[in-house]
Amino acid sequence: MGEIMNKAELVDAIANDTGLSKKDSEAALKSIIENISTELSKGNEVSLIGFGTFGVGKRAARTGRNPKTGETIKIAASKTPKFKAGKALKDKINKK
Repeated sequence: MGEIMNKAELVDAIANDTGLSKKDSEAALKSIIENISTELSKGNEVSLIGFGTFGVGKRAARTGRNPKTGETIKIAASKTPKFKAGKALKDKINKK
């Protein structure tokens, strides 16, 4: 597996690519994350052509088991964020 880029490194990369200050780059990244999160919380999708689509998946209610006690438990239905990569991103990762 490759290296992991953290938020500070991503902010640095944005600043280098755009000429923005680190402060402005961090504000832009924060805005992107907040806006995507807000749309997902409304049940909406966010589609970035060439990159992919952020969406919301649904998990049905189900029964599970407590691993410590073996007791059966009920797990409530929930929503989960999902991401579907676009063709251009898949091609870049696969170096096509």
